[in-house]
Amino acid sequence: MSLLPASTNSDYLGARSAAWFLALIGALTFVPGCIHTFLSDGGAGVIAGLDLTANGPQVIGLFAWAGATQIAWGAMMLAVALRYRPLTPLALALLLVERTLHALDGWLLKAPAIGHKPPEAYAVLVALPLILIFLALSLRRRRAS
Repeated sequence: MSLLPASTNSDYLGARSAAWFLALIGALTFVPGCIHTFLSDGGAGVIAGLDLTANGPQVIGLFAWAGATQIAWGAMMLAVALRYRPLTPLALALLLVERTLHALDGWLLKAPAIGHKPPEAYAVLVALPLILIFLALSLRRRRAS
């Protein structure tokens, strides 16, 4: 048994564009995860513009914790997109759940009390309809070529 079983890409019947979109989102998740994990302030100050004078170490720690999760999730999305494409609809559906929760928390439930919006708060509003489109494409059988 190996860490990565044989590729199942030949079994995928959805749109190839959906798998490539998942690969893009995987990379766009992995890279910020590295920033949050390895940048000295996790990007909290230099990218998100948060004031770190109060509770700075805790905020930086939370960014690093989130970054570790982003690295793992991004790597999984890349593995699905590049080797295990039949899982593309599942990965996009889970991504839709995650980003919907991000949007709800960032705009309605938690972050309004904070007032400050990091770049991701706006990016998620663009990502949600795109994820829906590519999820639908991943579920449609592509035409024989």
